[in-house]
Amino acid sequence: MKIETKLLHAGIDPDQATGAIMTPIYQTSTYVQEEVGVNKGYEYSRTQNPTRHALEKNLAAIENAQFGLCFGSGLAAIDAVIKMLNPGDEVISTNDLYGGSYRIFTTIFQKYGIVFKFVDMTNVANVKETITHKTKLIWVETPTNPMMSIIDIQGVAAVKGDEILLAVDNTFASPYLQNPIDFGADIVMHSVTKFLGGHSDIVMGALVLNDPEVAKDLYRIQNSSGAICGPQDCFLALRGIKTLHVRMDRHCYNAKKIVEFLQDNDRVDKVYYPGLESHPNHKVAKSQMRGFGGMISFSLKNDTIEAAHSILKKTKLFSLAESLGGVESLIGHPASMTHTSIPKEIRIQSGVVDSLIRISVGIEDVSDLIEDLEKALT
Repeated sequence: MKIETKLLHAGIDPDQATGAIMTPIYQTSTYVQEEVGVNKGYEYSRTQNPTRHALEKNLAAIENAQFGLCFGSGLAAIDAVIKMLNPGDEVISTNDLYGGSYRIFTTIFQKYGIVFKFVDMTNVANVKETITHKTKLIWVETPTNPMMSIIDIQGVAAVKGDEILLAVDNTFASPYLQNPIDFGADIVMHSVTKFLGGHSDIVMGALVLNDPEVAKDLYRIQNSSGAICGPQDCFLALRGIKTLHVRMDRHCYNAKKIVEFLQDNDRVDKVYYPGLESHPNHKVAKSQMRGFGGMISFSLKNDTIEAAHSILKKTKLFSLAESLGGVESLIGHPASMTHTSIPKEIRIQSGVVDSLIRISVGIEDVSDLIEDLEKALT
């Protein structure tokens, strides 16, 4: 099946009890057993739930994987991956990444003896040089948040070796635009909250992978730690995924038009978008993505927090809010919102300057969105 068809049908069957075409919400904590050890495949909803199971199968299928796991948030999914490691193990991470990922790495797991090394992964040679015999995991975001940096997944996979896991945060691209497993990733992580859910009404994370032994370990951690999502949220995620392709096509179309507008605006200094031929690693993006997404960052010639905040206060259609990937357009200021957990000198070094603004382009009429930005920038 092509991706558009898989989004609607892969891993999903009509309800066996009623024939309902939409997966029912199994709002139950436990399941009656015929006798000890004899059940219909479900015992307790922390371990597995039919609605969550359907979503996990669907997510695995659309990422060309065999196994899927869903969690209460994207950070809960990341938490499960790092829990596979032991004290003394080393993780190589991109230096330009979501502030929450940086926070959980440095303030939670670092104190348990796991070593994190943050490097510029836009050059694969930097990854190769950082690998040691203690390296157990490479953590990649591509495109990155918020600088839209592109990392060559296949290139990193080629240098990592068989003993190192490669995990890719695919949140910004979504499975419709990019499938990291096809390029050698071992684990793919999603904040389902974003483009997969698509309607700003759930918080959820997911992991997909192919290796049965790694999957077994992650299922053990999922069940033991208990950071699962509820059936109502799983139902909403399944509903959102069915329209991912039509939404992403519109996100991409609108983003391209807005990038063209921003490039011509006198107050804008730099525009960060993988679809620009001038964007670093644009050719890599073109080779591993089917489109460039709906996320854009731009900085101002007046590089101050005050200048950025003045624009954020003036937009009407671009709502000032955390998160991204919904049908409505959002605008934010990474330095004072999503990336406050990253020390200033580190965020500046990665390109997150004081005036940087990040926008999540929605599916509204693009001429209205451009007019909104134009008024705010004037």
